Amino acid sequence: MSIVTIRNVEFMNNPARFSDVYRFRVTFECIAPLKDDLEWKLIYVSSPGNEELDQELDDCLVGPVPVGVNSFEFEGSAPDPSKIPPEDVLGVAALILTGSYNDQEFVRVGYYQNTEYDNEEMKETPPPKIMFNRLVRDISLKPRVTRFQIKWDVSPPSAASIGAAASAPVPSANDLDDGMEVDGSGNKPNGVS
Repeated sequence: MSIVTIRNVEFMNNPARFSDVYRFRVTFECIAPLKDDLEWKLIYVSSPGNEELDQELDDCLVGPVPVGVNSFEFEGSAPDPSKIPPEDVLGVAALILTGSYNDQEFVRVGYYQNTEYDNEEMKETPPPKIMFNRLVRDISLKPRVTRFQIKWDVSPPSAASIGAAASAPVPSANDLDDGMEVDGSGNKPNGVS
């Protein structure tokens, strides 16, 4: 069972220019207090067949993390155009948000990003040399989420300590003793002699 579950990732500037920073809000739930920070990374994948070309756009530590629903805003740099092969600039790339705890990745949220020119003429007949200042990006709002089992250094609350199972027992009418005062006045309830 995961101690941390992502509830939502909201892109705050989508669509945007290719050179704009990525701005988004991550909302997650934590069901037990964590001793250490969570690490989040944003990775741009331009060439799926070559991991050496992946660009880590930014990372951040979030903590201490209290029990409950938490959120934070994350801003990551735009990818470095010089590290993207020209044939991989236009079209679909991947944007990956990872969450880790104690160097163990527990979640990976992947998005498709489409990059194209900002006008129809250039879309139909791209210039021979890429004009990055004319590119726009659009991130798909349908993520692919992969969860990984890791060793958390805390335990989730047990079922016995949650909800009604932890409440005090409530006596029924059958549990009342015949000589028991019910309202504190010395009077017995109707029907009890």
